[in-house]
Amino acid sequence: MSIPRGGNSGGGSTSLDLTPLLDASNNSDDSDQETGGKSNGGAQLNNSSSVSSKELRSSHRDREREEADAAIFVKKVGSALFYGIASFMITVVNKTVLTSYRFPSFLFLSLGQLTASIIVLGAGKRLRLVTYPPLQRNTFAKIFPLPLIFGFNMIFGLGGTKALSLPMFAALRRFSILMTMLLELKILGVRPTTAVQISVYAMIGGALIAASDDLSFNMQGYTYVMITNALTASNGVFVKKKLDTSEIGKYGLMFYNSLFMFVPALLLNYVTGDLQKAIDFASWNDPAFVVQFLLSCVMGFILSYSTILCTQFNSALTTTIVGCLKNICVTYLGMFIGGDYVFSWLNCIGINISVMASLLYTYVTFRRKQAPDKQAHLPSSRGESV
Repeated sequence: MSIPRGGNSGGGSTSLDLTPLLDASNNSDDSDQETGGKSNGGAQLNNSSSVSSKELRSSHRDREREEADAAIFVKKVGSALFYGIASFMITVVNKTVLTSYRFPSFLFLSLGQLTASIIVLGAGKRLRLVTYPPLQRNTFAKIFPLPLIFGFNMIFGLGGTKALSLPMFAALRRFSILMTMLLELKILGVRPTTAVQISVYAMIGGALIAASDDLSFNMQGYTYVMITNALTASNGVFVKKKLDTSEIGKYGLMFYNSLFMFVPALLLNYVTGDLQKAIDFASWNDPAFVVQFLLSCVMGFILSYSTILCTQFNSALTTTIVGCLKNICVTYLGMFIGGDYVFSWLNCIGINISVMASLLYTYVTFRRKQAPDKQAHLPSSRGESV
C-alpha cells in the first residue's frame, strides 16, 4: 500500500509504502492469537491431567481398601475355622481319654494341659518364635481375673465332658452364647443385630427341648456345664478387653494364665486325691492311651491359642458360637463315641433345632460383604465396638 505525496520540484510525486508495517502488525496479531490458543490448550490439558490423576488416586485407594477388607475377612474366617477344628479335636480326644479309657481324674488332665502350655510357650520365647513381656510384680493385676476364669473353665469343662454324653454336652454348651451376648452388652457396650439374636434364641430353645427329654440325666454334669458356660462367656469378653487395653498380648495371656493357675491346680489335685488316682492308673503302660493323653495336653494349648486368636479377629460372641458350631460334628459323632448317649425323638429334635440355628448364625456373621459397623452399638465408656 502506498500513499501519494505532492511536491514542488519537477511536478513529480513520491509515495510512502506502508505494506511492510501492516504485514508486521498482522503477523504480530496472528502470533498473539496462536500463543493465546496454545496457552488455553495447555490449561485445558493440565486440568484434564489433574482430573485424571485424582481419579487414578481414588481408584488406587478403593483397590487398597478392597484388598484390606479381603485380608481382614480371611483372618476372620481363618481364625474361626482354626478355633472350630481345635475345639472339635480336643472335645473328642478328651472324651476318649476320660470315658473310653475311664481315666479317673479330669483335674489331673487339666494339670497336664496347663503344663503343656507353659512348656511350649516358654520354649517358644527362648527360641524367639514368640514374644511376650517378662514377669513383673503387677502382671497378675494386669490380667486379673483371666487366670481364675481360664483355670476353672478348663477344670469344669473337662468335668462336664466326663459326666455327660457328647450330644447333650454340646447342646447345653449353647447356653454360653446367651451369657456372652449379655456380657458383651453390659461390659463392651455391643448390641447384636436382630438376626443374631434370633439365631441365639433358637439355639437356646433347641437345647431346652433336648434337655427336657434327656434319658441319661446327670445333675453333676449339668452343674459343671452351666458353670463352664458362665466362665466361657466371661473368658471371651475379658480376653477381648485385655487384648485391647493391655500390652501383654495374646501369647502373654496364654502363658501367664497357665503359669498362675499351675500351683492352684496342683494343690487341688493333691487335696482331692486325684493326683494319687492318676498316678495309680493302670493304663500308663498302654502306648495308645499315652499318645492320646499327651495329645489332649497339647491340644489344650492349641485350643487356648485359637480361642484368643478368634476373639482378637472377631468378637467374644463369635468365638463362643463357633465353638458351639463345631458341636454339629461333635453332636452326631458323640452318639457313637463314649457309648453313653441314650436316643429319644424329642431329644434328637431339640438337638437338630439347635444345630440349624448355629448354621443360621454362621451365615449371618460371615456374609462376605457384611460391614462391621452395621451393628447397632450402645454407648460405651471406651467408645469402641467388637
